[in-house]
Amino acid sequence: MGNFRLVKSICLIVGLVLVSISFSEGGRTPLRVKNGIVTSASRLASDAGVSALKQGGNAVDAAITTAFALAVTWPSAGNIGGGGFLVYHGEDGHATTFDFREKAPLAANERMYLGLDGNVIDNSNHIGMLAIGVPGTVAGLWKAHQELGSLPWADLVAPAVKLAREGIPMSYSLYSGFARSKGRFDQYPSTAAKFFKADGSLYELGETWYQPDLAHTLELIQDNGADGFYKGENASRLAGFMADNGGLITEEDLLKYEAVEREPIRGTYRGYDIVSMPPPSSGGVVLVEMLNILEGYDLSDMGHNSALYLHVLTESMRRAYADRAEHLGDPDFNEGMPLERLLDKDYASNLRGSIDMDQASKSDPNGFAEPYESEETTHFSVVDKDGNMVSMTYTLEFGYGSGIVVEGGGYLLNNEMGDFNAVPGVTNTRGLIGTAANLVAPEKRMLSSMTPTIVAKDGKPVFTAGSPGGKTIINTTLQLILNVVDHDMNIAESVEAGRIHHQWLPDVTSMETGSLSRDTIELYEARGHRFRERAAQGAVMAVFYDRVNKLFEGASDSRRGDGAAVGY
Repeated sequence: MGNFRLVKSICLIVGLVLVSISFSEGGRTPLRVKNGIVTSASRLASDAGVSALKQGGNAVDAAITTAFALAVTWPSAGNIGGGGFLVYHGEDGHATTFDFREKAPLAANERMYLGLDGNVIDNSNHIGMLAIGVPGTVAGLWKAHQELGSLPWADLVAPAVKLAREGIPMSYSLYSGFARSKGRFDQYPSTAAKFFKADGSLYELGETWYQPDLAHTLELIQDNGADGFYKGENASRLAGFMADNGGLITEEDLLKYEAVEREPIRGTYRGYDIVSMPPPSSGGVVLVEMLNILEGYDLSDMGHNSALYLHVLTESMRRAYADRAEHLGDPDFNEGMPLERLLDKDYASNLRGSIDMDQASKSDPNGFAEPYESEETTHFSVVDKDGNMVSMTYTLEFGYGSGIVVEGGGYLLNNEMGDFNAVPGVTNTRGLIGTAANLVAPEKRMLSSMTPTIVAKDGKPVFTAGSPGGKTIINTTLQLILNVVDHDMNIAESVEAGRIHHQWLPDVTSMETGSLSRDTIELYEARGHRFRERAAQGAVMAVFYDRVNKLFEGASDSRRGDGAAVGY
C-alpha cells in the first residue's frame, strides 16, 4: 500500500510539469486562465490544489488538497490541529457552508481560567495547554468531501504527504517565522524538534525542511479519512500527550467532535447576492449588516477612500461591530440570537439614519468590548473549470497557534479557547467582554471573525472574498466587495487597494501606512475621528469569473509574500 501511494502522489505532482500552468505572485493585474485557479498563501499549496483540478477534480477537491498542503507549507496558520469555515457556491446555484470551528473540551467550564480574585491566571486562556480547543479541520474537510467531493480522498491528501515526507525548501517567510518564534518553540521539546535542527540551530534559507512525523499523521488520515485523526493511533497519541502535559482533550472529546453543514448567511447588495458564513462565525452577519447600511449611500460618487467615504464606512463598522459584541455566539448554545433583525434592511436604514454625515459618533464606553483575536489566520479561494467556487478560511489562532506540537504527531495545536469570553459578567473598555453568548461551555464553539464569502449574481458565483486578520477580517472582506461593485476595480486592484478598520471599541480607526494622503486624513480627523497607522491589514486570496470573456481571474495579495494565484 505504501509504495502504491508513493507512486500515486508522485504522478500527481509530476502532472504539474507535464501540463503548463500560469501563476501570479501579487500585483494589480490578475492572473487570467481558462480552466481553474487556486489562490493561497503558499505557492506550493496552490500548485497542489491545481493538481487536483487537473485530475478532473472540482473546487471542493482542490480546496481539500490545498488545505492539507498548507498544513505542511504554511505552518503558522495552515493546519490539521485547528479549525475554520468553508463556503461553497456551485454554478448550478447550490450554496452551502461547512463549520469546523474548534470546540471546548468536555472538561471545560466558564470559570476555568480564573483565580480566586476573579482574574485570568497568567493569560492561560491564550497560552499553554488549557488554551487548546478540540481540533475541527480534518472533520470539516472530510465532511465537505463526503458531500461534494469527486476525486478519491487518498488522492487529495497525497500531495501533502509527499511535501512533508520529501521536504520543502526553507523560504524567507518560514525562516523568519521560525526565528521570531524560537523562544516560544524552545519551551516544548516536541516543537523544537519539528522546527529546528538536532543541535537547536535554525534551518538556513534554501535548505530542505523535512516533517516525517507530520507525514505519518497525514498518511493515517489519507488511509482512514477523518477516523485517522479522531480515532485509533492519532487519537490515543493526542489524548495521551494532553494528559501528560496538563491538557483537557480526551479520546472522548475527539470521538464526539463533528463538523456541521449549515445554511449560509445571505444578503443582497446592489443586485448581487452575498453568501457568507453563519455563526459561530460573526463574519457573515456583520458583513451583510454593514452592506445594508452602505447601500443607502452613493459610494461611487463619494470616491474611493475619500474622507467622506471613509467616514460612512467607519460609522457602519462602528454600529455593526457593536451588535457583534452584544449578540453573537455559537448557535447551538444561543437560540435567541436576533439574526433576522440584524440582517434586515429596515434595521440597517434605522442605523443609517443615526449617522451624522459631518460628525463622528462616539462608541459607548459603557457598552461591550471584545477579547483579543489574533490576526494569524489564512484564507484561500478556488474556482474550477465549471465555475464552482470555494472560499475557505482556517486558523490556529496565534501564529503557530499554541506553539505546541503533538509529540510523535508532528502537527501544531491551536489556542482558540482564547476566543471565548474568559471572565463571566465582566465587560469593560480594557478589552474584556463577559456576555453570555460567548462564555466557555463544554462542546461549545467559540465566536470567530473569519468571513469566507462568495458574491453571486442571478444564482451564479462571480467572485470570492475573505482574508486573515482577526477582527479586521470582516472589514477587509467588506472593502474588497465595495472595490469591485462600487468602484469597478478588477479583482487584483480590489485586493491591493488600501484598507481601514474600526471595531467599535477601542474607538480608533486603523489605516495602512502610506495608503491615504495627508489631506484625506486631515479631513477625516476634522469629523472627529481618531486614527492610527498600522502595517498591512489582511491578505486576501480571491478568484473572479469574467463571464463576458469566459476567463477565470485570480489575485494573490502582495501583502503576503509567499502567496500565489496558480491556474491552468
